[in-house]
Amino acid sequence: MLFDMTTLAADVRYKILTATVTPRPIAWVTTRSPEGVANAAPFSFFNIMGHEPPTVAIGVMRHPEKGFKDTAENILSTGEFVVHLVPARLAAAMNATCVDAPAEVDELALAGLHTVASVKVAPPRIADSPVAFECRNLASVVTGPRQVTVIGEVVCAHVSDEFVLDAARGHIDTLALDLVSRMHGSGWYARSADLFQMIRP
Repeated sequence: MLFDMTTLAADVRYKILTATVTPRPIAWVTTRSPEGVANAAPFSFFNIMGHEPPTVAIGVMRHPEKGFKDTAENILSTGEFVVHLVPARLAAAMNATCVDAPAEVDELALAGLHTVASVKVAPPRIADSPVAFECRNLASVVTGPRQVTVIGEVVCAHVSDEFVLDAARGHIDTLALDLVSRMHGSGWYARSADLFQMIRP
């Protein structure tokens, strides 16, 4: 079946992309507004883009009437954000931060999450997340009238001590992180359980 993406309705394009590009890591992003209000929201249009320098990319959408959500507004205004990865034990809290709350509402408090100060950026870190990347915005690329890709440089990475196997060599106990990812339809997530390995020739 050929899908001509230039002629399909937006919702159909979305379904095709999200049903086939799986699993997708979740960027659980914290930001701080210029007025000092903390914000948290998950994004599944996310991945790492390189390591020299270490960069991440997040796709953020603009609401047709309300404009950009708080995360995008805060990143574009301040240039700083923190990306957390989501362990299964925090999946419900992550989901709670999906709420479409007014800008003055702190989703972190709403979800009952504890935070700690970041080292190099203003937005707080989610204390219980096993992985957090403090980021500064390198570029914001407008890819359409209702979407922007934010490219951030990771200036500081935090990994909980219990998951660090060899700090000098950068070896992490990936499976023990028990991270969740986004799957196809609304509300579907996955855990990495069925793995296999192939040696590169």
